Amino acid sequence: MNKQNLWFITLFSLILVLSVYYVTMPNDLLLTVNGNYEDAEKDEVVSVVVKDSEIIQALRITKEEDRLALEKDYQQVLTNAESTSEQKNEALEKIKSLKENATLEDSLEEKIKKNYKLDCCVQINNDTITSTCSKTEHNNSLANNIMRSIQEEFDTNKYITIKFES
Repeated sequence: MNKQNLWFITLFSLILVLSVYYVTMPNDLLLTVNGNYEDAEKDEVVSVVVKDSEIIQALRITKEEDRLALEKDYQQVLTNAESTSEQKNEALEKIKSLKENATLEDSLEEKIKKNYKLDCCVQINNDTITSTCSKTEHNNSLANNIMRSIQEEFDTNKYITIKFES
């Protein structure tokens, strides 16, 4: 049996299994429209509500995905045989910086959670620090206090932004 026939059989089998799965899938799962789920038997509508902590969690996931993508790019530079030693050293430094920033972001998030009882997502990009906190009330004095507590962790001045998500 040659490779082409083997690939055909493999892909055909996969398509067949997925087709059987979707045909036997309950109809309730297919009735989702615009974030609302309509139960065919009860005719009720259940709305999906996004909570504050879910917004912060989504920001954290996006931040982590971006970090992993950058780290993957730097790993490719390291494993590329055509990369110069300077490029490899630079990639290593950037990976180290990414990991240091991740640790620092986590510690700042814990500090804000401990001191101000707020769930937040901190992002560090060079000298810019953005903190997104879940709170419906936009309080300037609270934002200033958070900025001061973040700046305490650094020897040099940073550009700090505090956002409140409701």
